[in-house]
Amino acid sequence: MGIKALAMKGMVAGCALAAGLFATAAMAADPIKIGVLHSLSGTMAISETTLKDTVLMMVDDINKKGGLLGRKVEAVVVDPASNWPLFAEKARELLQKEKVAAVFGCWTSVSRKSVLPVFEELNGMLFYPVQYEGEESSRNVFYTGAAPNQQAIPAVDYLMGKDGGEAKRWVLAGTDYVYPRTTNKILEAYLISKGVPKDDIMINYTPFGHADWQTIVADIKKFASAGKKTAVVSTINGDANVPFYKELANQGIKATDIPVVAFSVGEEELAGIDTKNLVGHLAAWNYFQSVDSAENDAFIKQWKTFIKNDKRVTNDPMEATYIGFKMWTQAVAQAGTTDVDAVRQAMYGQKVRSPSGYDIAMNTNHHLSKPVMIGEIQANGQFQIVNQTKAAIKADAWSPFIPESAKLTADWTFPWVCGNCAEPKYGKLK
Repeated sequence: MGIKALAMKGMVAGCALAAGLFATAAMAADPIKIGVLHSLSGTMAISETTLKDTVLMMVDDINKKGGLLGRKVEAVVVDPASNWPLFAEKARELLQKEKVAAVFGCWTSVSRKSVLPVFEELNGMLFYPVQYEGEESSRNVFYTGAAPNQQAIPAVDYLMGKDGGEAKRWVLAGTDYVYPRTTNKILEAYLISKGVPKDDIMINYTPFGHADWQTIVADIKKFASAGKKTAVVSTINGDANVPFYKELANQGIKATDIPVVAFSVGEEELAGIDTKNLVGHLAAWNYFQSVDSAENDAFIKQWKTFIKNDKRVTNDPMEATYIGFKMWTQAVAQAGTTDVDAVRQAMYGQKVRSPSGYDIAMNTNHHLSKPVMIGEIQANGQFQIVNQTKAAIKADAWSPFIPESAKLTADWTFPWVCGNCAEPKYGKLK
């Protein structure tokens, strides 16, 4: 090899080394920060801690693959401690002090409502991973959990049908805050539209962390003794689910007598309960750990490897977190920047092949198209899927069963803005 060739070879090697050193320096010195805003203490820690761990798993995975835009991704974890005003304070800290590019967080709707003005004021980006009541579409939030037409309405339809026992009377039991109250407002209107008399609908609310369920469960039994098949629709959230299900068992309520379908109880919550007496009770989600798909096998394996505990389970809000994180990284890569406005535009149409085995798409209303699944509790704390949709269902941000919302839709690709209050000027008239 001649001197000129040797020189050229040396220059190429030098350039490659310099590029490698530059990439390494960028990964080390200039991380892309994301916020993790989940309760690690208080009544909601039973549900939210796992979502913090899910984000950390995704951050670990992307960094092992070289990071994002050639930079390391760094998770900034805060604990709003199931304190709703503290969520807003912590959100402001993440956006203003930590300068995070996006935030993954919140579980309860009251926590989301608390932080929403902060994200809109500071033009932050929140990925919200839990089923909720709808009636909201903010340009600063991407909703990766289920809207009512992807969970609550299909669950009621199932219980009304032959496979679900043809329920005629309904107990709507929830924790006393915005998600259960709005969801039950939608469900009550839906049930009445289906010919259910108001006298056949019982609605009950309890505070967060409620522990004494003896009287309420007795009232449910009494309500169900009228001679009509009765079902319970539960929007009970957090650690109150543990004593609620224990009291059902204590009073001998079996799924064959009074089936309970829950919207906030998944594999993680059942891990702390003896489920032998709860076999046959139901949950409605868009994902269960028992889903049979290659994507789910890989998801479960990734989770157990990361968390170093074969007994830890996966659940629906974890999958929603996974989908949101994947879509955000795809949108950042597509936009070539973490700028919120550019990433927001790139989010529309993003697709992820999810652990549920479906292709999940982000729509211009900031909600996903997702499948709906009904699962029966098994003795081992898992769910057997007894019903599911053939295709993913597009979320309705605004419910057609609330008159003031029925005329609204959301599409953030239009020049007008669809806000988070049900006024025609904030939504596109159908």
